[in-house]
Amino acid sequence: MSEAIQYIAVTTTTDSEESARRLASAAIEQRLAACAQIDGPITSVYQWQRKIRTDTEWRLHYKTTRARYPELEAYLKAEHPYDVPEIIATEITTGSADYLAWVRRETRS
Repeated sequence: MSEAIQYIAVTTTTDSEESARRLASAAIEQRLAACAQIDGPITSVYQWQRKIRTDTEWRLHYKTTRARYPELEAYLKAEHPYDVPEIIATEITTGSADYLAWVRRETRS
């Protein structure tokens, strides 16, 4: 595996800015991710329990390592306000060597 693919970006959404800040801060404090960015508000349209819903949400983008992903996913499942939170990981296939080294340093347990 190339060094770059050791890094991932993880995305989730939540129902409020307060919830997004809480999920971001605690993940960083626990070194589950090096960075968490919050976008919002955004509008999400989706089907849930056989109904089409349109809700305002806030999106979080975490930068982390593949090694820390299982702990980040477990944290999000335990602390997220949704029954079935969006948790999507995307490989970072290339990037600044300095930035990726920083991600690696910041996510050491």
